[in-house]
Amino acid sequence: MPARMGPPNGLSSTPITMLRKISPAQLRLGMFVHEVPGSWLSHPFWRGAFKVVEDKQLAQLREAVAYVVIDTAKGLDIEEAQPAEPVAEAPPERGAPPPVAPAEGGPEQGAKPTAGQPAAGFQDEVRRASKIVAQARPAMKNLFRDVRLGKAIDTEHCLPLVSDIADSVERNPAAIVSLARLKTSDDYTFMHSVAVCALMVALGKQLGLGEADCREAGLAGLVHDLGKALMPLEVLNKPGALTSEEFAIMKSHPEAGHRMLLEGKGVGPVPLDVCLHHHEKVNGKGYPHGLQGDEISLFAKMGAVCDVYDAITSNRPYKAGWDPSESITRMAQWAKEGHFDEKVFQAFVKSVGIYPVGSLVKLKSGRLAIVVEQGSSSLLKPVVKVFYSTRANEPLVPEVLDLGRVSDEIVSREAPSTWGFKNLDDFWLPQGAA
Repeated sequence: MPARMGPPNGLSSTPITMLRKISPAQLRLGMFVHEVPGSWLSHPFWRGAFKVVEDKQLAQLREAVAYVVIDTAKGLDIEEAQPAEPVAEAPPERGAPPPVAPAEGGPEQGAKPTAGQPAAGFQDEVRRASKIVAQARPAMKNLFRDVRLGKAIDTEHCLPLVSDIADSVERNPAAIVSLARLKTSDDYTFMHSVAVCALMVALGKQLGLGEADCREAGLAGLVHDLGKALMPLEVLNKPGALTSEEFAIMKSHPEAGHRMLLEGKGVGPVPLDVCLHHHEKVNGKGYPHGLQGDEISLFAKMGAVCDVYDAITSNRPYKAGWDPSESITRMAQWAKEGHFDEKVFQAFVKSVGIYPVGSLVKLKSGRLAIVVEQGSSSLLKPVVKVFYSTRANEPLVPEVLDLGRVSDEIVSREAPSTWGFKNLDDFWLPQGAA
């Protein structure tokens, strides 16, 4: 592609954004699509901007949407020799953004923010995130099925899902992270990838990574375990402990996934690295290459922590998931033993909380409570819902307490199995969000 010509002498080199709403029929190769209306659920496009360079893109756009917004400063405009007739205003599709007026120079007008999503309350965001998770389940199931069938994988098709997850994390990190933890043992293999995607984005934000790096980390989380789709199902879903031979087979999944991603399209170095090295340990006792310390990239270190956290908090064919708070405690010990990078793990704890949503805790008052949201003042003072008195050994009328605003405090973590409690997640899940 030839280099873009610079401006005439004396003119600013800063490009001016010029937005124009056109019908799909007016699209042609070389135009720069500023925004595709509607949710990714209704069309196959990554929600960011892109230049139309393939006939396939033209066909997909013309079939999927009622209009698009182009940026004439970054691509071709409508041919002046054939001026377009005014585009009739069609009724907006459900979930579509309002029409965008052409800009007259200066800052972009009507552009959807890619960062700085407005904050949302935990309960509201859980309801919104539940729809993302519900749509992700069949999408990931189909992706793993395609891998088993030997089909080439185009990871660009995963980008819209990463975008929606990243937007949810931006609005309220705890919501989709907590929701993605809830999965059955039957759908663990593919929903684990959704959970790790959300955890990677949240951890990236905590580490101060930029938006593009956070989304690359999210994509890495989404595809990090695709190699498991190539493992024998009788080994992958075995309900009991693996033999040494079976474990050796399972240890081959990072390299199998890496090879498969290399054969596909649209995958960059970060997802490739995380797929291959998310089981490495900083003490050098991981696999497949026994890397240690700084030989392991930041993103692979992130992947190691996020992968383990979701694995141990989820129900598996051979064991029930651990309580989130208990999991953090055990991982802290493993970090001291050299399983994880200490700084990355500490950032992870800040991203999910010392007492993650769903943790069972005992208060100084003798009451048991479930953590329902992270507090605004301290990681040690989350918002909880009390429901049981250990002194009277009887249930209480559930009550929500912000421990940052009351005199009560957490004195211990509690194992739900010790008390015989089940379905504790019902205490923090909004009705209809599961």
